[in-house]
Amino acid sequence: MMSPPAQGLIGSSERPTEIAPDMTLLTVEEAARRLSIGRTTVYALLKEGQINSVRIGRLRRIPTEELTAYTARLIAEQHVV
Repeated sequence: MMSPPAQGLIGSSERPTEIAPDMTLLTVEEAARRLSIGRTTVYALLKEGQINSVRIGRLRRIPTEELTAYTARLIAEQHVV
């Protein structure tokens, strides 16, 4: 009997459905899933400078702290009267 594939692990043959909470850098797709928005919207936020990213060679990665800071700014902006 085969066990189900591991989710959120590097090297698994299937796309992970969950993102490990301890990941420091996320792909654009992973960041989009965390924010429950589309990949194109994440690229727009990057272009606008609302979320920062780092380059590792040709790869773009988004620090998890950037997502936390972005959501905190959204919450603060919506609570300003």
